[in-house]
Amino acid sequence: MIANYHTHTARCGHARGEDREYVERAVERGLETLGFSEHVPLPFADGHESYFRVPLARLEDYVRSVLALREEFRDRIRILLGFEAEYYPDYFDRVRELTAPYPVDYFIMGQHFNDSTERPYNARPFADGSQLRGYVDRVLEGLATGHFLYLAHPDLPYYTGGDEDFYRREMRRLCEGAKALDIPLEINLLGIREDRNYPSPVFWEIASSAGCRTVLGCDAHSPDAVADPAELETALAFAARFGLRPELQIF
Repeated sequence: MIANYHTHTARCGHARGEDREYVERAVERGLETLGFSEHVPLPFADGHESYFRVPLARLEDYVRSVLALREEFRDRIRILLGFEAEYYPDYFDRVRELTAPYPVDYFIMGQHFNDSTERPYNARPFADGSQLRGYVDRVLEGLATGHFLYLAHPDLPYYTGGDEDFYRREMRRLCEGAKALDIPLEINLLGIREDRNYPSPVFWEIASSAGCRTVLGCDAHSPDAVADPAELETALAFAARFGLRPELQIF
């Protein structure tokens, strides 16, 4: 791994460590590019904010910190300013408006929920086929906007409906859509780290047969998770099972 585009900070409330520590670990482990991709702020119409994102009041601090580290470490590593975001049609223009004043390098899509009600959570077990179909619909709609560098943890939905043929059809629709748009799919190391339902062997068999581009993403929520050697070894072995060769750099 020479580039990681999926890095969080303590500002989201479920990560830890100082921003500098993430950069220092990336340098130690030989990365050439480290992209910060904190959960984008999203204040809703009624005034409340999503609990798992950077608060709007800390947006400036996030940007200043990343840009300062970019300058300080410019001779050792390339630092990028990014965000992870869901695609909610009723709020995405607002997200773009909030981030437009800043020199944002990229967005990655992480569709944890299908719409702005932010429930149910796609990574919790569910048996409702319409939820899985809705996930694929929303992902493809969002990717088609051209605003996303890649799709994070595409296999996040924890579908337990028992109809594997249905799951395969929907995931093939997602993979073929991403392939047509030439957008990479992420093999997510957080899923490996925490033994989650992803990365999913069934999903990645489909992604491979569809000829999808792939990338590794640390989804780092602590400095030690940046390019962890053991996790990388596991991820590369997983990819090799399906004949996948993750791209080293996509931005």
